[in-house]
Amino acid sequence: MRNSRAPVYIAGCALIGAILFDSLSSLAAADDGGKEAFSQCAACHTTDGSAGVGPTLKGIVGRQSASIAGFPYSPAMKRTHWVWTPDELDKYIANPQGTVPGNTMPYAGLTDASQRSALISYLETLK
Repeated sequence: MRNSRAPVYIAGCALIGAILFDSLSSLAAADDGGKEAFSQCAACHTTDGSAGVGPTLKGIVGRQSASIAGFPYSPAMKRTHWVWTPDELDKYIANPQGTVPGNTMPYAGLTDASQRSALISYLETLK
């Protein structure tokens, strides 16, 4: 007796494989785009836990703002009391001076929403 469900099962597996491959390809593209967008940040920020001109961005997602001991945050940033969620990062990266007036980060902002999204996805990987 022949199993009539075998072609459906095989087709279903192929479809699931194609969806997973597409998802992984999208994640890889976002990661590459995030690393590329981070190149704008790398002049002042590190990803390895050490401080540069700016604080390290390792572990930024979920961290309390202005919370790295010993880092000389601006008075404006010290008055900011929030957790760096993806939404807060998105607002801040888009317009640092508009989001935290008086902060000392000399960066005009990243206006491209897709680049910000890729950057934040990359920052989320820095645990």
